[in-house]
Amino acid sequence: MKSYLPKLLFVMIAITIVGCSDKQKEVAQVTKSNQPNIILFVADDHGTDAIGAYGNPVIKTPNLDQLAAEGVKFTNAYCTSASCAASRSVILSGKFGHATGSYGHVHDYHHFSTYDTETSLPIIMEKAGYETARIGKYHVAPEKVYHFNQVLEADPRNTVEMADACADVLKSDKPFFLYFCTDDPHRGYPFEPEQWDTPNSFGNKKEGYKDVETVIYNPKDVLVPSFLPDTKQTREEIAQYYQSISRIDQGFGKLMKMLQATGKADNTIVIYISDNGMAFPGAKTTVYEPGIKLPCIIKDPLKNIKGATNNAMISWVDLTPTILDMAKIDYKKEDFHGKSFNSILEKTNPKGWDEVYASHTFHEITMYYPMRVVRNKNYKLIWNIAWRLEYPFASDLWASSTWQSIYRNDIENFGPRKVQDFLFRPEFELYDLEKDPDELNNLATNKEFEKTLESMKIKLKKFQKDTSDPWMIMWGHDASLQGTGVNL
Repeated sequence: MKSYLPKLLFVMIAITIVGCSDKQKEVAQVTKSNQPNIILFVADDHGTDAIGAYGNPVIKTPNLDQLAAEGVKFTNAYCTSASCAASRSVILSGKFGHATGSYGHVHDYHHFSTYDTETSLPIIMEKAGYETARIGKYHVAPEKVYHFNQVLEADPRNTVEMADACADVLKSDKPFFLYFCTDDPHRGYPFEPEQWDTPNSFGNKKEGYKDVETVIYNPKDVLVPSFLPDTKQTREEIAQYYQSISRIDQGFGKLMKMLQATGKADNTIVIYISDNGMAFPGAKTTVYEPGIKLPCIIKDPLKNIKGATNNAMISWVDLTPTILDMAKIDYKKEDFHGKSFNSILEKTNPKGWDEVYASHTFHEITMYYPMRVVRNKNYKLIWNIAWRLEYPFASDLWASSTWQSIYRNDIENFGPRKVQDFLFRPEFELYDLEKDPDELNNLATNKEFEKTLESMKIKLKKFQKDTSDPWMIMWGHDASLQGTGVNL
């Protein structure tokens, strides 16, 4: 009998595998290939201006700084639309919102929604055997397209409480994908204060939050970004913004300690990003650099990368294929508009990563102002499709004391830009970001840059065609585009 035992065991194992359901087979494949866990941590309205690792010596973000020290920091990471819902649909679909119907906000009367024929990252990962869970801000629709196995509950302004709610997910027997989304540092309600010059709270409360240390900043100490006016009101609001970010950092640190305690840290990829730039006029809802150039820090313990800086131009449309690559899940490249940057994580200046695109149409439904953008190396072209309209304000930005301090006092400039130029924009804006990082010197009407403008327009039109942009039709609606070399 002993001589037949190995053969008998082999037959029993074979029968067991054959008898497995498809779902069980998928789980078995995951276990066999030792796929990593993945945490995608998404802040709300957090720019590169307020993280220690990105050069701010005032903000206290020790845990995010530690993540950068243990991984790689991207210096040219871009969202495709500086608007919460529109950006989040791209993060989870790998497609530009103009192609999926995700034109703007999903809540209330705005009611923009992704086509129900689309698929998403969590659904693909679930089919591959991952446990998928989300907590905090969702802001995409419909649920059937962006479905997660688990929906965890916690105060989205208290990231420590959010971390605690994720304990069971971190202990999952299956590899997990955790989508962790804070409400911080988004502006807090009410957006319009009783007295106009009262700084917004950015979710901060006098009594603070349970298990969170309240970190208060002196307005005199904060760093005012170059695109904003250096006023009392601006500084007061930035101080509140910083406080909200320090709350994020504490919750992130708690989550990392919990992960370490599970023994899974060495097999868990952690990604920190934001959906769009800081909630100040000139950043959020715009396609200027402060609105779309964002933090992206990735720790991949499966790669030997520590304290690295990567200058590749990447986009949030690249995130879904990148995460699928990291998870060792097969996919068709043609199913996404983005491309995986997993293979270039450890490189400083990888070739072929010097061009990104942006596409913004709505924020709130009352804010129609479609813009399309191409950045190629140091040049950036913005096409303001509805350029004859006055630039619309998000409700929270219009009511901000930062803006009102200029508007109410009839001051000519908002930071370095004239208020008139901020509100009324030309059809095309062309900038050399190497020489003009604040995007103030529009080269679109400069004859010396005619060829550059023409080549950028051609790139933009091809991008729109390749990504099925309905607004591509607008190229043929304006005589100013005739004779540019663009095929209408």
